[in-house]
Amino acid sequence: MKFAMCNEFCEGWPIEESLKLAAETGYDGVEVAPFTIADSVEEVSASRRREIRQTAQALGVEIIGLHWLLVKPTGLYINGADAAQRRRTRDYLAALIDFCADLGGDRMVIGSPKCRNVLPGMSYEQAWDYAVECFASLMEQAAARGVNLCIEPLARWETNFITTVAEGVRLCKAIDHPNFKVHIDVKAMCDEGRPLDEVIQDGKGHVGHFHVNDENRNGPGWGNTDYAPIVRGVKAIGYDDYASVEVFDFSHGARKIAETSLAFLKKTFTPARP
Repeated sequence: MKFAMCNEFCEGWPIEESLKLAAETGYDGVEVAPFTIADSVEEVSASRRREIRQTAQALGVEIIGLHWLLVKPTGLYINGADAAQRRRTRDYLAALIDFCADLGGDRMVIGSPKCRNVLPGMSYEQAWDYAVECFASLMEQAAARGVNLCIEPLARWETNFITTVAEGVRLCKAIDHPNFKVHIDVKAMCDEGRPLDEVIQDGKGHVGHFHVNDENRNGPGWGNTDYAPIVRGVKAIGYDDYASVEVFDFSHGARKIAETSLAFLKKTFTPARP
């Protein structure tokens, strides 16, 4: 298992400072929220992209990918009724694929609950069909750039569209492309109300990325979430890629969040020596 941190908890920091913190505290990688760099990635020049990537390489950390994709620009919606809006969203996701690859990343987490909810007056089936149409149209480009699109099941209080790992896998099967995967997130999986190793097992063969946190929305190990079944679950499905720290309470400060979370992860996921 490798460990990454999401950069948005370095609230207000330039991306270079977030990369430096990750290197100083011992992370292998950084996961970038695009809105922390620009309101639109289309505004980020090729030279700036190279500069960010080279900074990460010089520090010895990897930019692994993107999340919080549709915070900015405003007005995007994956499965809304307006065809022009869906087209703009699809085109911006295409721009994000290029941005991700240009930074050296190979995964994009599709969370964005406020941009994918089934809206009043629309059936779940119609929203599903629009989502499938959107993502399927991006797969050729994603494969060419070496980027996986990872749908993130979220808690029922966050969204009404894709709220279980099993439902995420169903979307993977509908897209039917090796670069479309499911993302697992500890906080969200806790909402399923089942043992977490069982929830993780639902994703076997389809998991492309993993967010670690606590049901209380703080860092991993900062609350009451039992990580023993989580460790069993990821081991059982053979996932040994990145575990990425994503938190929602930034009040403890970026350095404390980074250091405390990583210490817990190393203790929890490092096999005991005989």
